[in-house]
Amino acid sequence: MAETPAAHEAVVDSLAEVWASVADACRDLDDSQWALPTDCPGWSVQDQLSHLIGVERTLLGDPAPEPVNQVPPYVKNAIGEMNEAWIEARRQRPGSEVLAEFVDVTDRRLAALRGFPPEKFDEVGWSPIGQVPYRDFMGTRLLDSWTHEQDIRRALDRPGGRNGAGETHIVTQCAGAMSFVVGKKVAPPDGTTVLFEVGGDLGRRVPVVVEGGRASVRPELPSPPTVTLAMDQETFWRLGFGRVSPADVLASGEASISGDAALGQQVLESMNFMI
Repeated sequence: MAETPAAHEAVVDSLAEVWASVADACRDLDDSQWALPTDCPGWSVQDQLSHLIGVERTLLGDPAPEPVNQVPPYVKNAIGEMNEAWIEARRQRPGSEVLAEFVDVTDRRLAALRGFPPEKFDEVGWSPIGQVPYRDFMGTRLLDSWTHEQDIRRALDRPGGRNGAGETHIVTQCAGAMSFVVGKKVAPPDGTTVLFEVGGDLGRRVPVVVEGGRASVRPELPSPPTVTLAMDQETFWRLGFGRVSPADVLASGEASISGDAALGQQVLESMNFMI
């Protein structure tokens, strides 16, 4: 590829990696596979791909489809309503046609991103996580794309796309969000310490300390943890993204609690931080 102004922007390369993996996961599916349900309520494998198409076409400036006449009960906000319009517009189309559109749209997006001047990625503007540099906004696209890839792969029983740029970003984002989970959603008293022991190739220790009514992720804990939650990296991000229930991961042994069991249960049940 010829050199372009943003050719070396890391998040663009990461998106290219993940989008290629999404397309690979969806190759050669039959009608029954396209219709398989996924971990997102109401969405099939094909719907997941339609959602990604809709977001990237919106960012390209393509016109939006008409809103849906009846909003499904699993749609909880205005962004969800916009997502549903793109999905509904594709439900009667063949899955292979939707895949071809996904490849075309993501190729167009990559061409646009790689044509941006470097300073574009420093520009602060709207994103789903607030006013942030465009680079961080594209980080949310990486997060969304990789997570939905895994929804697709799980439904199809086609493992893949693991331990690369997408999952590295997702595990890091989940680790950073644990201060919000502990401090805001659980809000235990000052002096509480929570340790997340995350196993796997991208595993890490995530120590959270509550002090002055606020929680923060620290390099180390100042004392033995009040509670420790142990799990592998997949369980960690699936809990963070609401893709699996706390009760199920405890029952299966995919997660364990040591120390203050009641607090650990509260934390586990509060780990879903996605809208």
